[in-house]
Amino acid sequence: MERPVTTLFMLMSVDGKISTGATDDLDVDRDFPKIEGVKEGLRQYYDIEQTTDLWSFNTGRVQAKMGVNEKDSPEKTPVSFVIYDNRHLTENGVRYFCAKSKEFVLITTNPMHPAFSVKEDNLHIILQKHLNLEEALCTLREEYGCERLTIQSGGSFNSVFLREKLFDCVDIVVAPVLIGGKDTSTLIDGKSLMSSDELSGLGVLKLVECKPLQDSYVRMRYQVVS
Repeated sequence: MERPVTTLFMLMSVDGKISTGATDDLDVDRDFPKIEGVKEGLRQYYDIEQTTDLWSFNTGRVQAKMGVNEKDSPEKTPVSFVIYDNRHLTENGVRYFCAKSKEFVLITTNPMHPAFSVKEDNLHIILQKHLNLEEALCTLREEYGCERLTIQSGGSFNSVFLREKLFDCVDIVVAPVLIGGKDTSTLIDGKSLMSSDELSGLGVLKLVECKPLQDSYVRMRYQVVS
């Protein structure tokens, strides 16, 4: 079975942070627009985001942090969303994505997830006993026609894609700011490598494009070669 071509697309600081701090009330989407010297060029990231794949992957934890469980029903978009979640999305959060998505696919290992009580034609659930990300991606392509998938999950789940060799491309917009903090989420978090025997878990990249943007932002695009 084939899986979709995947692209990790993220906004990060120069030191690789994808959040402004270690608590859920700190977030680049909320905080960067307030920061002089950063807010001026931020629109470029959102403009680029509008050109990414029509299938988007994220996690329930990230989306709950962004408040989808409390939001009103949004307008329909042409984007199909894939969310991995076991416990962060409420029934309202699931209905939010059903309203927003062309197709909404939930990947979960929780047979009691609130999504099972939602009846919508565009809601699809991939229930696994244990998470098998590659198998879930293959199902996305074979059963739902997902050929290209943009990944915008958090640092911890990004590490699952990395260690399982499931990234094909990396597309990063770098904001002109240093954040710091060892507990602040980075582009790739998760378990650290502990020995040279584990170096096969690295993602080696080939630079495709490095483009200076306005207001000291930079866009870097890579192909994953191993």
